Amino acid sequence: MSSNRFASYRLWALVVKEFIQMWRDRVTFGMMVGIPLMQLMLFGFAINSDPRHLPTAIRNADMGPFARTLVAALQNSDYFQVTTVTATEEETQRLLQLGKVQFVINIPVDFSRRLLRGLSPNVLVETDATDPSAVGPAVSTLRALAGKVLDHDLKGPLAALRDSVAPVNFQVHAHYNPENNTQYNIVPGLMGVVLTMTMVVITSLVITRERERGTMENLLATPVRPVEVMLGKIVPYIVVGYIQLTLILLAARYIFDVPLAGSLSLLYGVAFLFIAANLAMGITFSTLARNQLQAVQMAFFFFLPSILLSGFMFPFRGMPEWAQWLGTCLPLTHFLRMVRGILLKGNGLVEIAPELWPLLLFFVVALAIGIKRYRQTLD
Repeated sequence: MSSNRFASYRLWALVVKEFIQMWRDRVTFGMMVGIPLMQLMLFGFAINSDPRHLPTAIRNADMGPFARTLVAALQNSDYFQVTTVTATEEETQRLLQLGKVQFVINIPVDFSRRLLRGLSPNVLVETDATDPSAVGPAVSTLRALAGKVLDHDLKGPLAALRDSVAPVNFQVHAHYNPENNTQYNIVPGLMGVVLTMTMVVITSLVITRERERGTMENLLATPVRPVEVMLGKIVPYIVVGYIQLTLILLAARYIFDVPLAGSLSLLYGVAFLFIAANLAMGITFSTLARNQLQAVQMAFFFFLPSILLSGFMFPFRGMPEWAQWLGTCLPLTHFLRMVRGILLKGNGLVEIAPELWPLLLFFVVALAIGIKRYRQTLD
């Protein structure tokens, strides 16, 4: 009869047993501690929806004191950081297309003359609006500065110039996304997010599933080399990745009206390297994990910073430098830049080349680690 009653000592024994098992499963224990800590660090320090010090190019045809005051006022707003001075329209368009700058400030040659006549000279501000959330606060600051940007210089006899209308008229021209449609930014980014999630998670289960089902022995008994096993498990999922990519492209074009300005063949070629890099990462997790649960946990540990630090959910330039450095180590960051550049800007191979070699390097390193770990599994 006593065995049917609740016993605190039996409960305590089970609690102690669970803690011991938790401690022995170091990967799971690390995930329980590491993932909340990562979320705290990323959301607390790295995530910023109000990016400042955005790279800005100046094309100044006036060079007068009022123009210099205008540039200084923009920099003092903390939203604009002048990194380049350009001389031609072709150079400014090239900088915007490559994503080197977020803004181009065009000061016309008659800026000072029209200002002194009280004609409110127009200053053209060109923006790379592929990510509307990155430029929105800065554009709002421009409109707020229009009425007081030259207060320091318009004194004495010139004070009347600031009493009636704004002395400067900022005209904002949003390139690549003139309507500030967030779908133009989100939908192309979803290609990379979906491929990262499915490719890494699915392939992370490949070798662990073989081991748990007992079919690994069949592979060990064959003369198949480790690299052949790795590639043989990757190739079928590449086909699956292309099917997913095609479905997203069709939805982007015919449901969300996302423009397709670039070459689809180039996009598919770039996607091959991105899919292969994620599959290699998944295979590596599969060789490191002891069971399928650990494999999924590792995949999630990789997927979480990928969506937070790549520029998909939050502006990349709004993050601190250490977070941007971490983001550049992730394949999703480079793929997002390429796919948005191809679809929205019409970029070609020359424009996306700087983003290709990090993807290739990531693939080679991940595949090498996976092959080495697979050989250790053979032993």
